[in-house]
Amino acid sequence: MAFEFSSHDSAPSDFAFAAGCVETRRAFDIRDEAPGDVAAREALLDEAFGPTRFLKSCERLREGRSPARGLALVATDDERLVATMRMWPIFAGAGRPALLLGPLAVSRDYRSLGLGAAMIEEGLARAAARNHRAVLLVGDAPYYARFGFDARFTEELVMPGSVERERFLGLELSKGALAGAAGRVSGAGARVASTTRAAPRQLAQAA
Repeated sequence: MAFEFSSHDSAPSDFAFAAGCVETRRAFDIRDEAPGDVAAREALLDEAFGPTRFLKSCERLREGRSPARGLALVATDDERLVATMRMWPIFAGAGRPALLLGPLAVSRDYRSLGLGAAMIEEGLARAAARNHRAVLLVGDAPYYARFGFDARFTEELVMPGSVERERFLGLELSKGALAGAAGRVSGAGARVASTTRAAPRQLAQAA
């Protein structure tokens, strides 16, 4: 799906652009991730988060698993991959299917164009169309509030590792989907076939 952005479009609160810049317009294509995108995706994630990304609590829900079908997205500018976002099947407590959003990364020189917001909106629309009912994430609450994410949906949920409670957020795609949600969040995605335990980077590339 193609999108056109202006350099004066609203940007995420944690991204900035230089004042007084001349307005320009650029077209991007948001599409399904392809096997040939792996190297560029991993380089972008390294640039955005560094090697400590493999130590995050969310990674415990992703490692060794595949992302949700149709919900691994990239954005390209011509042939260059400039953004990535994936969503993962999880359980928000026992027997309550949901999705985990992340990681989301936008190339440093594309962070003033509203591209991150477009990736989220596209991902949530696709998730709803596939009848997913709820999404969890760990991220900046003021930024994600614009999409409807709120910490009140996760108050009784526990991640597999320490997280700042104010950054642990949920969104109901279907009203009441997280009502009464409690207990441990666990991974639910299909396991990646492997005969031996792979290193974190290998698992990320295979997912």
